[in-house]
Amino acid sequence: MSQDRSPQAYWKANLGLVWICLAVWFLVSYVFGVFLVEPLNAIRLGGYKLGFWFAQQGSIYVFVVLIFFYASRMNRLDREFDVHED
Repeated sequence: MSQDRSPQAYWKANLGLVWICLAVWFLVSYVFGVFLVEPLNAIRLGGYKLGFWFAQQGSIYVFVVLIFFYASRMNRLDREFDVHED
């Protein structure tokens, strides 16, 4: 539990979570899907080149997982700072 329950601490924790999600989004969509596509294509996943998979399907799966991850962590953060809606 957080000792500092101020609105500033809540938003700092919220922004930290947003930055983590943005970093994962950038890594998957740009780094894996664009910049490292050639080295990743040497690896196969389900018969497809891994670079192609990240560019086409993998990034979509990761984005969906990020949505659920963010919602789960925000619910926990809201309860921790006693700003939840239930």
